[in-house]
Amino acid sequence: MPGGKTGIMRADRKETLRYLGYRGQEIKTQILQMIEEAATELERSSTPKSIYREYECEVTSDKKKLGEFEIHSKNLAVNLKGCERAVLLAATIGRAADYMIKKYSISNMAKATVVQAAGAACIESYVDEVEEAIRKDAAKRGLYLRPRFSPGYGDFALDYQRNIFQILECNKRIGVTLTEGNLMMPSKSVTAIIGLTTKERESCQMETCSLCDKTDCEFRAHNTAAEGEKDEF
Repeated sequence: MPGGKTGIMRADRKETLRYLGYRGQEIKTQILQMIEEAATELERSSTPKSIYREYECEVTSDKKKLGEFEIHSKNLAVNLKGCERAVLLAATIGRAADYMIKKYSISNMAKATVVQAAGAACIESYVDEVEEAIRKDAAKRGLYLRPRFSPGYGDFALDYQRNIFQILECNKRIGVTLTEGNLMMPSKSVTAIIGLTTKERESCQMETCSLCDKTDCEFRAHNTAAEGEKDEF
């Protein structure tokens, strides 16, 4: 199942505050104004795009095979245990955030930091949109989604970015490239694998582990750790 999505993307103001490290403390009016300005500019200037494809998958204790793409990762194997199919996806909000960060780094470092946070909130919001489209298609076939899992989380090595980019043709399809260190450009981009399961009770209906009160979930440990890594934008 090849697929893709372009469209409207929203910069979540509350998520932007979270990325900035605010956890309930008083927020200065100046910060709120900068967030609103950065979010509005990003919403106007960004060009969100995505590509995703579905494959048969085979999972053992420490290895996962997605089509002909073989991955050695115990954490990913736990995430995809029991899944016979999975989706490989890549998404980006385009270069606007990188241009804005570069511009404000010269004249206003505080605003550059806010743009970093707003850009991180934007790509997460957009990937949530893409995931919802995948969820709706999967539901028609009696399938449910596992939490998405990205290279660089746990023992899922960042080197696998190269394989994903080759399979999805990310440069050609959505204009995203890799640096020598396997970092994505534009920087506000994401790749991930989402397992598809026939068992609803083993699926994930929450946006993030931090919102979920199911503390005994087998996916929680490495996904919560992944969310912590995600905060370091």
